[in-house]
Amino acid sequence: MDIAGISTGPDGRDRCFWQGGLADYIRYHDEEWGRPVTYDTRLFEKICLEGFQSGLSWLTILRKRENFRAAFAGFDIDAVAAFTDEDISRCLADAGIVRHRGKIVSTVNNARCAQALRAEFGSLARYFWSHEPSEAERPKVVDYPTLIANPTTPTSTALSKDLKKRGWTFVGPTTVYAFMQAMGLVNDHIEGCCCRAGVETLRREFIRPGQ
Repeated sequence: MDIAGISTGPDGRDRCFWQGGLADYIRYHDEEWGRPVTYDTRLFEKICLEGFQSGLSWLTILRKRENFRAAFAGFDIDAVAAFTDEDISRCLADAGIVRHRGKIVSTVNNARCAQALRAEFGSLARYFWSHEPSEAERPKVVDYPTLIANPTTPTSTALSKDLKKRGWTFVGPTTVYAFMQAMGLVNDHIEGCCCRAGVETLRREFIRPGQ
């Protein structure tokens, strides 16, 4: 990695530093991270997995993602909301996921909160995209020092506060900002990254929910 936070892969392409040259992480960086998402199931999955990541690395969670999907009914909101104590015990016994009771219980709780939010706004997508940061909040240049210095933003702090008020758990400002980065509410691919321009085009052409 050079001072700009860019690393050159074996394919000669320059990418954000955090993918570390690992094949699965490069694929996630290139094909998923930062691309706008409106599918409620994916939005729910991601915010729950960000909660599971707390205290761990995203790579750990990414490599267990299929196990999480199997354990949590593909993150179908209604299915998870209907989980019983037996389901929670089953998840606690599942060595393929992070067996943290608080985070498992939080996922079930958040599914029920997601049902209420969906009933109010029509979809999770409409709710989350209504919190897309304004251009005035975004840095003029997205570089390594900016990303390292700003793990939260005013919008992620406000969104975190609103989610907590609605009963969600494991949704602190840092967790929420990581969710926003991954789901394309912001484009935090660093200047010089091979994916930045493509993601910027996707965001420019993207029709926001409710528009």
